[in-house]
Amino acid sequence: MVGIITYGAYIPRYRIRVEEITKVWGANAADITGGLGVFEKSVPDLDEDAATIAVEAARNALKRRNVDPKKIGAVYVGSESHPYAVKPTACTVGEAIGATPQMTAADYEFACKAGTAAIQTCMGLVKSNMVTYGLAIGSDVSQGAPSDALEYTAAAGGAAFVIGNDDPIAIINHTCSFTTDTPDFWRREGQTYPRHGGRFTGDPGYFKHVKGASLLLFEQMHKTAKDYDYAVFHQPNAKFPQKVAKDLGFKPQQIKPGLVVPHLGNTYSGASPIGLAATLDIAKPGDRIFVCSFGSGAGSDAFDITVTDAITSNAFHRDAAPSVQQLLKDPIYLDYARYAKHKGKIVMQS
Repeated sequence: MVGIITYGAYIPRYRIRVEEITKVWGANAADITGGLGVFEKSVPDLDEDAATIAVEAARNALKRRNVDPKKIGAVYVGSESHPYAVKPTACTVGEAIGATPQMTAADYEFACKAGTAAIQTCMGLVKSNMVTYGLAIGSDVSQGAPSDALEYTAAAGGAAFVIGNDDPIAIINHTCSFTTDTPDFWRREGQTYPRHGGRFTGDPGYFKHVKGASLLLFEQMHKTAKDYDYAVFHQPNAKFPQKVAKDLGFKPQQIKPGLVVPHLGNTYSGASPIGLAATLDIAKPGDRIFVCSFGSGAGSDAFDITVTDAITSNAFHRDAAPSVQQLLKDPIYLDYARYAKHKGKIVMQS
């Protein structure tokens, strides 16, 4: 009965519209938005990074349920934009929420699926009774080089999930993974921006792995798309998750609640976790949720989740923290110059 005890998300208020980026690089805004299905993306404030986003998401999770931080025995933060190359983000999160010192902690990296890998690790620790609760977070301030295709979508945000077996609001019935050595996207140590092999991005990258993990879960659980009320897929843009959902037999209404990328952008390690959080924001007891992440390099983690009565109990207060849709409201729009300053593309000399 291991599952999600509580959850929280965090998205910065700043945004930049895709058309503002295209003005600088001479691209056609209609071609970009039409091709990607993304109209704007979130931008971190000057003092925000993957660590502060992870802390805020964790704090929002704890607002929804009375969980003793001292019983959180593991903290894992998945990101490809950890603020330090050597200095764990997870320790900062643990200290900020009062979980230290009796906990294990580590930072995870697997491109955009490090957050779901953290959930799997926490599940194992809880199932083995090594910890009472584990905290798994996917958080990123994604990078995209100026004028690169990634710049139109690379965004900021994250989501946190407390994993345990004490009356979970959603039971994780099963999880499985599909992984190969596929070099579709990479960033070497010391490099500021990632590089990508564009022709590998769809196949054999995203679609091969998402379908591979999804079909494996269907086989192991004896399920098909029609057995789920909702589905969440990694969303580097709006077109990929809609295509793979259709190919697997899901209907548009099944993925609609979790498809937040058009006005959020690609939050990398936070992408599928934020989609799951958005779905839990509206889920009812008995709803079944399918989740499949994707991380370049490449791999996917798939999950079969059932929402329980605990999500409407007096112990869980969904409205105590902002929903994903609330976090997307009232944005502050930036022009390209201020966006570049926020993202460190322009650095003032002292």
